[in-house]
Amino acid sequence: MSRLLVVNADDMGLTPGICRAVRRASAEGVVTSTSVLAVGTAFEQAAATVRDSGNLGLGAHLAIVGEDRPLLSAREVPSLVDREGRFPLSYRTVVARGMAGRIDADDVAREFGAQLERVRGIGVPVTHLDTHQHTHLWPAVAGVVVDLARAAGIRCVRLPGSRRLGPAGLGVRLLAGRLRRRLDGAGLVTTDDYAGLDEAGQLDGDRFAGALERLTAGRATTAEVNTHPGVSGEPDLARFDWGYRWGDELAMLTASSTRAVVDRLGWRLGTFADVAAVA
Repeated sequence: MSRLLVVNADDMGLTPGICRAVRRASAEGVVTSTSVLAVGTAFEQAAATVRDSGNLGLGAHLAIVGEDRPLLSAREVPSLVDREGRFPLSYRTVVARGMAGRIDADDVAREFGAQLERVRGIGVPVTHLDTHQHTHLWPAVAGVVVDLARAAGIRCVRLPGSRRLGPAGLGVRLLAGRLRRRLDGAGLVTTDDYAGLDEAGQLDGDRFAGALERLTAGRATTAEVNTHPGVSGEPDLARFDWGYRWGDELAMLTASSTRAVVDRLGWRLGTFADVAAVA
C-alpha cells in the first residue's frame, strides 16, 4: 500500500515573493498544500494564487507571533500585543506567558477566529489548521485551535515533531504527545508523522531526502513535510532575521531529483483532505 505525503508550504501571504514561490513549487514541484497567513501583507495575492491553482490544499496559518499586526484591534485582544499593538516576535514569549499563566484563551480565540474567517473567505475549502511558529503546541493555544477546528468542521490539525537532542527537542516531543491525545479525544485527524521543524529554512535536497527516509523507516502511512519556499534576495524578506534559505527550498521543491526521491521511497502526494479521507 502506498503512503500518503503532504508537502505543505508555510507562510503563504507573508510576502509577494513567497506567494510566487508557492505557486511555482505547486505547479512545477512537489508542494501539494499551503498554509495562508491571514495577517500577512500579501494576503490578497495569496488568496488569488490559491483560487487560481485549482488543486492546492488550503490551510489557515494562525498567528499570535510575528512581525505583523493582528486583525483585531489592541483593545479587542489586549493580552496578545505590545504597546504598539503588535504581536511578540517569537514563540518564546508565548511559552513564557504560558508558564506564567498569562495566556488569555479568550483573546486567542477571538483573534484566531477572525483569521480563520478571513482565510475561509478565499472561497476554497480549508483542509487543516496550523500555527505560525507552532504555538499551538502550547496547551492553552492548543485548546483554542481544537475548539475552532471542531466548530468549523475542519478535521485536520498539524502535529509538529522534533528529533533534536536537548531541552528544546524534548519539550516539543512532550507537548506534541499531549497535543496528539487532545486531537484524538476531540475526534480530529493529523498525520502519523511529520518533518520540517528541525529543518526549517534549511531544507535542501539532502535534508529533504534524509527526512523522507526517516519517515519511510517508521510505520507511518501518512506524513507531512513542512517547507518554506521563497525568492532569494526579495527585499520584503530583509525584515525577517530567521536565517532561512528561502530560494534553496524553492529550488529543492522544484527539482526533478526531489520528485524522484518521493517516488523511489513509495509515497504518493496529496493534501490534508486526503489524510482525512483515509483516517
